[in-house]
Amino acid sequence: MKLEGEISKNFYALFTPELNKLSELFQKYNYEMRMAGGAVRDLLMGIQPADVDFASNATPTQLKEMFEKEEIRMLHKRGEEHGTITCRINEKENFEITTLRIDVVCDGRRAEVRFTEDWKEDAFRRDLTINSLFLGLDGTVYDYTGGIKDIELHRVAFVGDPVQRIQEDYLRILRYFRFYGRIAKEPNLHESKTIEAISKNKQGLGNVSGERIWMEFKKIVVGRFAADIMDQMLKVCKLYAQLGLEENSCNLDEFRRVYEASLHHPTYSLEPMTVLSTCLADFDGVQRFHDRAKLSNAEKHLAEFIVEHRTEALKNKENIRFFQDLLMDEIFLYGFREPGSQERVILNMVELMKYIESPLQMHSEIKEWVKPEFHINGITLMNAGVKKGPTVNAIRQHLYLLWKKSGYKMSTEELLTHIDDEIPAPVKPKAPKPRKRNLT
Repeated sequence: MKLEGEISKNFYALFTPELNKLSELFQKYNYEMRMAGGAVRDLLMGIQPADVDFASNATPTQLKEMFEKEEIRMLHKRGEEHGTITCRINEKENFEITTLRIDVVCDGRRAEVRFTEDWKEDAFRRDLTINSLFLGLDGTVYDYTGGIKDIELHRVAFVGDPVQRIQEDYLRILRYFRFYGRIAKEPNLHESKTIEAISKNKQGLGNVSGERIWMEFKKIVVGRFAADIMDQMLKVCKLYAQLGLEENSCNLDEFRRVYEASLHHPTYSLEPMTVLSTCLADFDGVQRFHDRAKLSNAEKHLAEFIVEHRTEALKNKENIRFFQDLLMDEIFLYGFREPGSQERVILNMVELMKYIESPLQMHSEIKEWVKPEFHINGITLMNAGVKKGPTVNAIRQHLYLLWKKSGYKMSTEELLTHIDDEIPAPVKPKAPKPRKRNLT
């Protein structure tokens, strides 16, 4: 099949001077190079690909020899054991080229590979039919697995036997659901043999690293059909344990509410942890998921923040003063002084507002609010006669709460008249102490 019409125009728009030079180089040395995988799929769907990967019948050794002879710089040479060489043309553009290969030994996480010159063999070791297409630089599409028809049908299917494909790399379970969200026309048209293969082989997903799990999972929870796909993954396939979630804590109705609310507001998008917080009941749940998914500090803190405050925030969803006070409390209690940390607190606040569906204008209000400054510190108090020691922080917190109650209007002089008040026990933060560090 040859590309035609608008698709052909999009294809040739990819040809930079650097790609033309690379193509000429492969012709000179009598090697073949084709576009592979996702870029071909996207072009056939009318989507201009953001990244293009290439496959070749040249071995890594042959690629290196060719580039060395032509004095072309190579990057990331460690990839050659898996068949991938990255070159930089004209010091402008990088190209990743992978030798055709067969997965010889697979343990469900990684594979030992053997290089081949057979394009069909390489196609049949890939995960999904829609990802196993090749596109020659003359515009010819090579389809060995039925990928073109599946793109036309918006069908997501494993190449060949789904059990075999999954057992080669269990992460393909999540890749299936991610691409289903991107490709399918309807949310619940999964093929029974595919779901059965996933359900029977789900335990293998538990051996996949948390970083790889989260990389796929975070795209699923904010992608198309996310609520229906989560129902399929959790209610039907029971992937709770493999994903670091607890069945009793996963409120999928709440997940659907938060996710679908975001669809009504195209001006903003949800952070993955915002919507996934619906499946985390408390700090222990956040920690369990973090242990599995290896979240960044910012992601973990966002989940903790939502879990801690969502109940009270829901009661005050239209009360901007509640969110202003909460923002001030976060800054005062946890002392976020690192560069960018206060901005992160504001972002967390906005995500909480999205979670509970606060009016959209309040999101802008909290971002633009000019925060008042609390000028009382330990030195101020000691200069006012407070003895150095643990009472300093207790008095400072007491004065801060008085200041907040006044709408942040009491002056420093007025506040200092209260240093001899009966001081209540300091408010202790509910969240774990690590929240106060590494927030960026």
